[in-house]
Amino acid sequence: MTEQTSEHTVRAFDRDLESLGRKIAEMGGIGEKMLADGIDALIRLDADLARATIAMDKRLDMLQRDVEETAVLVIARRQPVGLDLREIVAAMRISGDLERVGDLAKNIAKRAVALAEEQRLPRAMIGLRHMGELAAMQLKDVLDAYSQRDVERADSVWLRDKEIDALEDSVFRDLLTFMMEDPRNITICTQLLFCSKNVERVGDHATNIAETVHYILTGEQLPMDRPKGDMAGGK
Repeated sequence: MTEQTSEHTVRAFDRDLESLGRKIAEMGGIGEKMLADGIDALIRLDADLARATIAMDKRLDMLQRDVEETAVLVIARRQPVGLDLREIVAAMRISGDLERVGDLAKNIAKRAVALAEEQRLPRAMIGLRHMGELAAMQLKDVLDAYSQRDVERADSVWLRDKEIDALEDSVFRDLLTFMMEDPRNITICTQLLFCSKNVERVGDHATNIAETVHYILTGEQLPMDRPKGDMAGGK
């Protein structure tokens, strides 16, 4: 391989990585908006916003497939090793986590549609709102860590996962109390329990991305047992 050919190959590979990075950035933006809008639709019982949130999921799914196909082609063409290979594998991992974030936000929006006619919601909605804010911050911070290649910021997200877990426990207890006070609340609270679990799972996917960023930059995996709060349900 001549020096000119080698330089061309390097530039082409850099363009491939930049393309993957742009697609991940777009996925991250969509995932963040879907989460924020899904929670907002639930708190406000806004069925129109909820349906708009659900509709956004198709674009996220298309981008995720595009990232995977591009990554596989790059590996086949370039046969990267070391850091370069980690970058491509990481793009596939992160796109998968962001696609799941979109699915979870869509699930919350679907619950918002189902609850749109309800006139009374429990005080646990305050905790759910706070959970949503924490999960949104986790997602923003870890996407910033990825774009800026900031391992310390990624590790901070990984360590903060237990905050959402602990808040989910509080929401669970509030909803359980509300159901015990009046059996008519059971249907509403069951929907909100699903929402709470979906938000908690968004936090888990943000933590997954943090682990991936750590792996890109250090070549090492974080411990298997991530920090967890004292969760109902045996977590």
